Amino acid sequence: MKAGKRLGACLLAAAVVFGVIGCGNDKEKTNTASPSGEASKSPEKSPSKTEKVKLTYSMWGTAEEGTKVQETADKFNASQDKIEVEVLAIPYENYMTKLNTMATAGQLPDAGMMREDGVIQWSSEGMLNDVSAMYEGSDSKPLDSLAYTYQGKPVAYAAANEILLLYYNKDMFDKASVPYPPNALDKAWTWDEFVETAKKLTNDKNGKHPGEDGFDSQSIVQYGASVENLTWQLEAWALTNGGGFYNDDGTEVRIGEDASIEAIQKVADLYLKDHVAPLSVGQTDDGIQRTIIAGTVAMATNGQWNIGTSLNTAKEAGLNYGVAVLPYMKEKVTLNTGGANVVFSQTKHPQEAMEWLKWYGQEENNWGLISSGIWMPVLDKWYKDETLTRKWVENPNFPPYDEYKSAVVDYASSSAARPTSWFFTNHTTEFNTLLASVLGDVWTGKTTAKEAISKNLDALKAANKGTK
Repeated sequence: MKAGKRLGACLLAAAVVFGVIGCGNDKEKTNTASPSGEASKSPEKSPSKTEKVKLTYSMWGTAEEGTKVQETADKFNASQDKIEVEVLAIPYENYMTKLNTMATAGQLPDAGMMREDGVIQWSSEGMLNDVSAMYEGSDSKPLDSLAYTYQGKPVAYAAANEILLLYYNKDMFDKASVPYPPNALDKAWTWDEFVETAKKLTNDKNGKHPGEDGFDSQSIVQYGASVENLTWQLEAWALTNGGGFYNDDGTEVRIGEDASIEAIQKVADLYLKDHVAPLSVGQTDDGIQRTIIAGTVAMATNGQWNIGTSLNTAKEAGLNYGVAVLPYMKEKVTLNTGGANVVFSQTKHPQEAMEWLKWYGQEENNWGLISSGIWMPVLDKWYKDETLTRKWVENPNFPPYDEYKSAVVDYASSSAARPTSWFFTNHTTEFNTLLASVLGDVWTGKTTAKEAISKNLDALKAANKGTK
């Protein structure tokens, strides 16, 4: 999955039913203009109670999809007498071009959708408003890991939550008499335990496992594991090995550290040396469909959104799957992500724009996406209040309550959940695109992670700075 496209589509889907996540052209996004002097004036005072503040909210989508979002906005408009929201639907292909043009003219909407990897860039250019005060006085706020931050201040909150998990085929485990992966963080497998279990679940055409005499790696009929190697998801493994893509504030590249390189090589070696995983070159966003749903792999990593986007249908067709926490190398880590709704800095009504986004982001207004398993809630009360958690999880679309609560709800609200780097780092698109290219030959064994990354480290560092 390319997170931007996946979760951006989910934002749009929310409008229709509705905020790991935006779409758009990367080249368009990098040419954002600075706000004009006129647009940067201090916010005006709100009109009298009899005159509603008029807000415009932008989204990418067709006119029909915009109409659906407007129906939701109309409910907000009718719920109070202070604010009126008008939805501006812009075709996906033209979304960033249109916003750039509006920014140059000082005519940006008051609020709108923003792809994950564009939030910090727009904020660094002065295009986004500080939203630190959005949840002041509220009974609940988004999980800390769901805040987009620039220079230490929240500039957006994710409209939905997603984390990386381990999915597994229960029937394959039962047939091999192998215990299920742990769904509790305190019992998470080490990487070595994960690999050894995967070997027990990998069979060649004669029923042999890796490491046994006579095992034929060229005739494998069932693989034990698949670790998704889409570039942004690889960050989780660098982190769990004590490395990372960047330092904590996103100002330095850490991909060249031994711990980061070693982690990526371990992922590649699942196919190259351990013979427990199928070849994946990290280019297609269909990992769960190719593995768990296809019935060729016993366990695979990917995002929670797969429950709603593909696994529900497979479950109805007979797939008996479970969810578990990720294995770890040195530290227990999962990544969280979620596309953003933002307040643009050119608005004259930042408080009202925050009030609208706060209302729009409530779980009740996105319930179709949450109850189907595509989205996870944002507000911390859904993770802390058992009544709300049960309302969310106790439905046929999810695995058993205790299993899902431990492997997903508790996991997402634990210290193991860390924000994907685009929550605090600029130019992640440029960096991830280059890293994906650099690692291409690593997956097939033509070179090693150390050789590939070391050779291209200067270019990767330059990409992080937005230069070539």
